[in-house]
Amino acid sequence: MLRGWEDFYFLIGSSAAGLIGLLFVVVTLTAGLDRRSAQKGASLYMTPVVFHLAAVFVLSAVAIVPGLSYLAIGLISAGGAVAGIAYAAFVTLGLRKPDVTPPPHWSDIWFYGVAAGAVYAALLAAAAATLAQAQWAEIARGIVLIALLLLSIRNAWDLVTWLAPGTNDADGLQEGEDANSR
Repeated sequence: MLRGWEDFYFLIGSSAAGLIGLLFVVVTLTAGLDRRSAQKGASLYMTPVVFHLAAVFVLSAVAIVPGLSYLAIGLISAGGAVAGIAYAAFVTLGLRKPDVTPPPHWSDIWFYGVAAGAVYAALLAAAAATLAQAQWAEIARGIVLIALLLLSIRNAWDLVTWLAPGTNDADGLQEGEDANSR
């Protein structure tokens, strides 16, 4: 266990778990969208956010397991980092496909794919430091998990602000028309 870090990991792990719950509410915003486009959008935008939040949650939980060795924490973190790098590459390539409709905003590739890959690469470095029992390893893991949590919050906000205006279109409202004006 990473002594003195229990509250930190409990806080960010709980935050990630709560945000995953809120994403279930966000999914209801897709109710009026075409099913095929909603599924494609979920795989490219929603699933990465859930993946990253789940990574924060799991890695935080692992860090506070009583009696878990630095070796185990380092290996689990390294495994999560490798999975995250692979998933970020998958998302980046998926967003670059020419048949993605609507075409992604230029920032989507950077925030949903490239930045996530960079954060997971930093997690891999922190895992290596944990395995080497470097003094700075705990701080590096903490910074990386905060970065991943903040990136997930940014991407969830991007997703919600894109989905929310679309719900008015699904209700048959014209642009600029208010639901109360009918």
